[in-house]
Amino acid sequence: MNENETNAAERKEPPKLSRRLTALAEWVPQGARFADIGTDHALLPVYLATNGTIVYAVAGDIHDGPVEAARKQVADAGLSDIVSVRKGDGLAVLKPDEVDAVTIAGMGGSLMARILEQGKDKLGAAKTLVLSPHVAEEAVRRWLVKQGFVLDREQLLEEDGVIYTLLRATKAEDAEAAALANGRLYDAGKKASGNERISDSLLYDMGPLLLQEASPAFFKKWEQEILKRERVILQLKHATAPEAAEKAREWEEDVREIREVLSCLREEKISSN
Repeated sequence: MNENETNAAERKEPPKLSRRLTALAEWVPQGARFADIGTDHALLPVYLATNGTIVYAVAGDIHDGPVEAARKQVADAGLSDIVSVRKGDGLAVLKPDEVDAVTIAGMGGSLMARILEQGKDKLGAAKTLVLSPHVAEEAVRRWLVKQGFVLDREQLLEEDGVIYTLLRATKAEDAEAAALANGRLYDAGKKASGNERISDSLLYDMGPLLLQEASPAFFKKWEQEILKRERVILQLKHATAPEAAEKAREWEEDVREIREVLSCLREEKISSN
């Protein structure tokens, strides 16, 4: 029995994943050379490697604790020949063109977009990005459009009282194909919103595919967002800073626009039933 056969024989059952990580795992292409950025305990790459979904993985994290936990997880699973655990900031752990699929989850959209932008030179071979920003989804979607990626999956998933946003995007063949595909995608999202005057900011925040589906989780998420914004408006109205009143009016306009979209979507659902 050679070394690889020995390692394979020693591998354990795949780790248990949360519903969110399980959903992300299902979106990773078969046979991928994979990177999990901000890997924490390397649960996702170990799960995918154990199941035979991926042929190679880099598990990266910037913090010592998670890196050590990831190394132990990989070693205990007998996967050191497949999963390389590395300490570093974002995509800096990768070599150029080393992987063709990347997952980033568990952070805000602005940070995620910054990581992608700063490490985009490492993404030349990356055809699939599987992302789960927990706020500021607009920043991620705008980065994807700018860099020629096209969303092909969007999902809202509720777990332990939190509604998570899951995105998968694939690299278009060239800039022209990306522009055409994204143009169609966001035009369809705008049409689905029932408000042709929907702001680009809200369109990118709500998500073109999520607008088309308009699931119960979508309505719940955006009703919660309205409540958050109304709390901010109340705080602004009690503030004494001169710019607070103008900021409050901007937030009130946001809430008005969100309510209008939700109302149009509900009417569309009623009429289609």
